[in-house]
Amino acid sequence: MTFENVLTSVENGLATITINRPKKLNALNKATIEELHTAFEMLAADSAVKVIILTGSGEKAFVAGADISEFAHFSVDEGGSLAAKGQKMLFDFVENLSTPVIAAVNGFALGGGLELAMACHFRIASDNAKMGLPEVSLGVIPGYGGTQRLPQLIGKGRAMELVMTAGMITAEEAKNYGLVNHVATQEELIPLALKIAGKISRNSSQAIAGAINAVNANFKDGVDGYSVEIAAFGDCFGTEDFKEGTTAFLEKRKANFSGK
Repeated sequence: MTFENVLTSVENGLATITINRPKKLNALNKATIEELHTAFEMLAADSAVKVIILTGSGEKAFVAGADISEFAHFSVDEGGSLAAKGQKMLFDFVENLSTPVIAAVNGFALGGGLELAMACHFRIASDNAKMGLPEVSLGVIPGYGGTQRLPQLIGKGRAMELVMTAGMITAEEAKNYGLVNHVATQEELIPLALKIAGKISRNSSQAIAGAINAVNANFKDGVDGYSVEIAAFGDCFGTEDFKEGTTAFLEKRKANFSGK
């Protein structure tokens, strides 16, 4: 499928989605959010795709924020609708995908860009990357899950400071905060993402999907994450992957998972 603002590729079961609006520093407009949803939905439906890597085009920005020109004159109702629709269509959608999603943050990840990176299952960053939620400097707050996911990842105090100052942190600071897992050079970023994705792809996609659901459950109000884990654990026993994994272990060989 051909997109206007998004590029996709798949090789050896590893997919890459590249946000491709370099002249706008890959800012998220309505069309790009819709295209990203479609791209993620398409790749997640492909059983041959084991991991998805999300990155931005060029060397300046992952996503430099939302396209402010689209909503600068919105009313209260329109603003609320924008946040609700965006969260459902993209940010919550990505977080709850059963296919692992790695954000390869290759530059500025600001506002909606950082929110998108935080919706991914984990993040790695290039050493020139800078991250922040500058929304309060525009008279608005993060609306795509930033006030919820950032405290979960770095703690309430640090999140409050980052939001209220509208400041930016470096890739190394983000690593120290636990916001990103690894920092690499620009040249090493995608190879590192592919290396990690390759390790993930060798494991059971059925088990990984269950683990994603169980981990996410811990952060949902009114949901008992332990109960979700127990149910997901039990479900594993009915999969071909479980039979293959345990048999391979007992036979002292590498497992060849079918993803079923």
